[in-house]
Amino acid sequence: MNNILRIQPAAAAPAHPTSRAPLAGRTGAVEFRGITKRYAGVAAVDDVSLQIDAGEFVSLLGPSGSGKSTLLMLLAGFTEPTAGEILVDGRRLDQVPPNRRNQGLVFQSYALFPHMTVQENVAFPLKARGFPADKARELIEQALRRVRMENLAQRYPSQLSGGQQQRVALARATVFDPPLILMDESLSALDRKLRKEMQVEIKDLHHELGKTIIYVTHDQEEALTMSDRVVVLQAGRVAQVGRPLDVYETPCNPYVAGFVGEANFIDGAVNRINGTQLEILTSLGVVHAVSTQRWRIGAKVTAMVRPEACLVRVPGRTGGTLDASISGVVSQVAFLGDSHQYHIDTGPQSLVAKVARSRQNDLFAHGDQVEVGFHREDVRVFSTDES
Repeated sequence: MNNILRIQPAAAAPAHPTSRAPLAGRTGAVEFRGITKRYAGVAAVDDVSLQIDAGEFVSLLGPSGSGKSTLLMLLAGFTEPTAGEILVDGRRLDQVPPNRRNQGLVFQSYALFPHMTVQENVAFPLKARGFPADKARELIEQALRRVRMENLAQRYPSQLSGGQQQRVALARATVFDPPLILMDESLSALDRKLRKEMQVEIKDLHHELGKTIIYVTHDQEEALTMSDRVVVLQAGRVAQVGRPLDVYETPCNPYVAGFVGEANFIDGAVNRINGTQLEILTSLGVVHAVSTQRWRIGAKVTAMVRPEACLVRVPGRTGGTLDASISGVVSQVAFLGDSHQYHIDTGPQSLVAKVARSRQNDLFAHGDQVEVGFHREDVRVFSTDES
């Protein structure tokens, strides 16, 4: 699949979205216009154009080196673009110093001052902006109450848990009522359970404040859970922009499909076309799919199916109509609490199936002979032609 990088994302999700009118009364709309950032001639961010509406929660999602943190640092003003413009509420911001951008920042390390109490940390941005003492006191109390830290106001960061430090960082970032809040991998240091709790709290805070939040993460589940829209980045470029459900169910290319969630890829060639119905010949047998894209007989393709769309059953069992039935042997079993994950060796390749816990579903063990099936509506098809 050497051609993945050449697939143009614009066909499924434009890298240059059309303009949308900002929500009435809201501020914090962001626009990147042809933003490029190069380091020693290498593009960390490469010609990114993107619009974020006021009040949106948008996650910048991608692996290390995809450009997501660089894009956030450009917006925060900690680095300058090589080319392009950044606008907030229609005002060009890329040449404004960071301390004059009126943005709340929550870093991965939280960046709390160790010699200051919780209250003093939250007060810091208000002092820097010259808020009167009475008004500052009211805002601090309100911010700490919002994140349930009012009873720990006199503690120091070293006396707090990771989750409590995260709450203080959120209070400090929001206490001065900025229209735009930037968060860089802010939950990555927390354990899984606490991270999930904080995801809910941050989303609740977003609903309460109505501020624009731009959130950087490499965690696909985090982005899908929290965001109004997800921006998937690939090698410094926008690969796809869309609602979490759309990005997950209709990825624009194999890169997005493989990064946003788990996926099985089956290589083959188009053998028959009947309207939107495709018959694909693969090393695992015939795979049927539904696609509105135009194809030609013989086109080389990759069929993608999500593990949760796969049905695992005893060989030869009838009942239910499936559009593929592939024989294999269970090579690994993982219990995930709400489901079982099976790795199934089919000979030419391994497939992964995730089967929900249910009395209606069979349980399988290592070495069991099984059949893997799925419906054609659950198959996505991508071109792998070199031409």
